[in-house]
Amino acid sequence: MLVLGIETSCDETSAAVVKDGRDILANSVASSLEFHKKFGGVIPEIASRIQLETITGVTQNTIKKAKIRLREIDLISVTNGPGLIGSLLVGISFAKALSLSLNKPILGVNHVYSHFYSNFLCGEKIKLPFIALVVSGGHTNLYCVYDFDNIELLGQTRDDACGEAFDKVAKILGLGYPGGPVVENMAKSGDPKKIRFNCSGTKNELDFSFSGIKTAVLYCVKDNLSSGKRIKIADIAASFQETVIDSLVTKALLACKIKQIKRLVIGGGVVANGSLREKFSQAAKNSGLDCYFPHTALCTDNAAMIAGMGYQLFKKGCRSDLNLTIELD
Repeated sequence: MLVLGIETSCDETSAAVVKDGRDILANSVASSLEFHKKFGGVIPEIASRIQLETITGVTQNTIKKAKIRLREIDLISVTNGPGLIGSLLVGISFAKALSLSLNKPILGVNHVYSHFYSNFLCGEKIKLPFIALVVSGGHTNLYCVYDFDNIELLGQTRDDACGEAFDKVAKILGLGYPGGPVVENMAKSGDPKKIRFNCSGTKNELDFSFSGIKTAVLYCVKDNLSSGKRIKIADIAASFQETVIDSLVTKALLACKIKQIKRLVIGGGVVANGSLREKFSQAAKNSGLDCYFPHTALCTDNAAMIAGMGYQLFKKGCRSDLNLTIELD
């Protein structure tokens, strides 16, 4: 079964062709990141306008790379949330037009759930159920995945998402945007034990909170400037990163313990972070868990994960039609 995936939830425009939910025949991603850098964050109007201009070309390129004809597609799987409203509308409208013109079924797919599905596109054979952690710019969620259509939310961020906290700390430290890569790079030359930061506590032990540590970094920088302590930026970056990753590891392992599940699947843009992978791998090994990460290229938003997840849901009888709408939650 050939599934065409369409992903336009944020600043990427992506199309992919995936066979039987596992084999990526082609996956094209066009990013508008360069247009947002000077603003220090994604501007929704810019993102959706560029997606409107590029989605046809990206899809045509994907079909060509997959070496198939468009009418050979069996299903069109499209992100219908969460994400930016304008961006989602572009992708959904385009997918509906293809569905109608080709007389092919269409299926709306949750963008966040699809992040952990990226692991299944990497040749991994992961047994159900498993604990899933999604760590991205807009979401930090813990799930228990009993099946692809039976997912229980265990915990989520109560304020800033993890990726958002990296972006804000990078701005405070004057490192630029996006924050994840620049903070990680700066942290490599810093001492992660130099400053003792803490993530705020939460009522639900599996929830996350990152706004407090972001504010702590801000006060640390201000105190550093006013008192002349001359703490290195690299030490601040390393200490911040270490604390955030430790929080993610602690909560994810706790979820595995509570649910008595030995499989931990991780996805999302922040999972490209090398320190995060090392920490999770070691912690999982020490706890006797199997821990899975997607290839780095599949960490950020991409249509292959949308196509793959769509395939699994379609097999279970999930269907959409031309009345498909945006679901922001």
